[in-house]
Amino acid sequence: MKARHKQSRDPRAHWLLLILVLPAMFAALLFEGWTTHEVDAATTRSACTSPAPDAVAGGGPVVGINGNGIQTASMPARTVALTFDGGPDPVWTPRLLDLLRQNRARATFFLFGSQAARHPDLVRRIRAEGHEIGSNTYTGGALGEASSVRFSAELDLTQAALAGTTGIRTNLLRMPRTTSPDTLCGREWTAARRAAAQGYVLVAADKGSRKPAQGLVRQFSQTEAAYRETEKLLKNPGVDRFTTVSAGLRLTPYEPVSAVERWRGTALVWATTLGRAFSNAMTWTLGIAGALGVLRMAALVFFARAHVRRLERSRPGAPWLREVTEPVSVLVPAYNEEAGIESTIRSLLASDYPQLQIIVIDDGSTDRTAELAEGVGDPRVLVVRQPNAGKAAALNTGLAHTSHDIVIMVDADTVFEPDAIHHLVQPLAHPAVGAVSGNTKVGNRRGLLAKWQHLEYCFGFNLDRRMFEVLECMTTVPGAIGAFRRDAILGVGGVSDDTLAEDTDLTMALWRAGWRVLYEESAIAWTEVPTSLRQLWRQRYRWCFGTIQSMWKHRGAVLEMGVAGRFGRRGLTYLALNQVALPLLGPVIDVFALYGVLFLDPLSSAGVWFGFMAIQLLCAGYALKLDGERVRTLWWMPFQLVVYRQLMYLVVIQSVVALLLGSRLKWQRMKRSGTAAEQIEGPSPYKSVPTR
Repeated sequence: MKARHKQSRDPRAHWLLLILVLPAMFAALLFEGWTTHEVDAATTRSACTSPAPDAVAGGGPVVGINGNGIQTASMPARTVALTFDGGPDPVWTPRLLDLLRQNRARATFFLFGSQAARHPDLVRRIRAEGHEIGSNTYTGGALGEASSVRFSAELDLTQAALAGTTGIRTNLLRMPRTTSPDTLCGREWTAARRAAAQGYVLVAADKGSRKPAQGLVRQFSQTEAAYRETEKLLKNPGVDRFTTVSAGLRLTPYEPVSAVERWRGTALVWATTLGRAFSNAMTWTLGIAGALGVLRMAALVFFARAHVRRLERSRPGAPWLREVTEPVSVLVPAYNEEAGIESTIRSLLASDYPQLQIIVIDDGSTDRTAELAEGVGDPRVLVVRQPNAGKAAALNTGLAHTSHDIVIMVDADTVFEPDAIHHLVQPLAHPAVGAVSGNTKVGNRRGLLAKWQHLEYCFGFNLDRRMFEVLECMTTVPGAIGAFRRDAILGVGGVSDDTLAEDTDLTMALWRAGWRVLYEESAIAWTEVPTSLRQLWRQRYRWCFGTIQSMWKHRGAVLEMGVAGRFGRRGLTYLALNQVALPLLGPVIDVFALYGVLFLDPLSSAGVWFGFMAIQLLCAGYALKLDGERVRTLWWMPFQLVVYRQLMYLVVIQSVVALLLGSRLKWQRMKRSGTAAEQIEGPSPYKSVPTR
């Protein structure tokens, strides 16, 4: 049989997914933020340091600059060119178009490119109804204040938006923040000359003192007030013709665009549409995810308190709380565990539990694991050797050698407290209980990575287990410390190797077989956690991969009745939501949070983040208190939220991608250093809770 402990090649599709998707999402949000919130766009113009040229200030509102110098023009008498800036606006543009149609009038719409890309149907309607389209730049920022890059982007992106929506390139430009020709002064005149050099005809507006009967270019915004003024002007008896700027002056308003320009414009429209949709979707997603996160933490604290109260109400002497003293068989599967196997065995032998059988199953180790286990020299220790076949097979081999009805499974890197076994087996006094989870604590806490995992064990795993017990949906009895009825395990076919999370798979199988699974917080075992990012990644990848496998394998529990259905609808739903769905959205939410800081209100965004962190700190502090741990560990939690959480997100993404691609991840062993016992004689669990 091929060695199951050999590492298979990790699938790399998740990296491709992240490399392609996350930058694309951030680019879409960046562009959306830049255009929507006018980042770097001057909303006000600086005061003119020099006046507009006399030919401009004293000329007509339509300005062109060519080889013959500055030329201006005005509308003929009794002719009015209605011009509307900004938009298209989804509310007022359709109303203005209806008004113009009713009066058989034509107008020139100077559009923002960003709005044109958002509302392509309105742009097409403007064009289809015979009106004229000009550029009002992409975001409406003052061009005189723009950098060279910004200046080009404002004009070129607008042309791209128009090419993508109507297939035209306009020659007409309304400079933002300008009205009559004399406002083309100072920096705005410099910008106007640059635009004219690119072939634009500049369209200002006549001063308010000029009468419609004299010929007029009238400037409106796209608002309710502009609608009413336009309605009034259309009834002016001194005007014979309401027309466009180019029709009134016999100009050429458009140039044809190439197929490449049209495709580029279409891509811009699609990018804008997707960016806007993504931004809106993420706003809702962020709100829902935040609400679920707060609800989860509130539920954890509520059910943890309920768990404590339940224990405080329990007193020795109740019928199902009789003391369990039956002999116990302890299974220790081991593969290349020479660093810690002796500590594990000696901690078990030092237990105050009276009758123990310790079975060490050496799963084809290539180091001195078996020799060290045999060298302990205690008759209670049995060492069984087998060819390398994997952890599930090792546990099943151990089951075949057990002599007792209560079985405890222990990882070979785990060190037990002397009273751990006694506390662990007491809930088995109730005949409906098939398994009991112990309290796993981090033994090696010296490094930052280990401290983060210590917080995760207390705040995440152990607080979850308290809630799971109250809700009767315990999802995992950890391999580090768990007690089982032997007949319960055999009743579900032994330990399955269908998944990499054999402990989770077995726990779920027991629920579906009708057994209850409990948590005993006073049964403490110290485990060694990874001390390098590579080891942590491999461990969590295996955990997550196996958990998702188990969830899929036991998905039918959601529709079952009794304890199985209760577990399925509560436990599986919780796992699917909090350990799969939300982590998958995590990187996207982080990208959107950065978007909020850059483009929305940074104080509000920071306030939300710090508020959420404060809630997590309070909940984590309560979890540490319940586990009898030092609260000062919370100093490391903000850094955990910034770095460690993102790492766990990537683990989930890799696991999901690997499963979708049909990869078969194999057992991956962590390199041990034998430091699981560093915290022995350290913190103790919640002392006021009586044992069951």
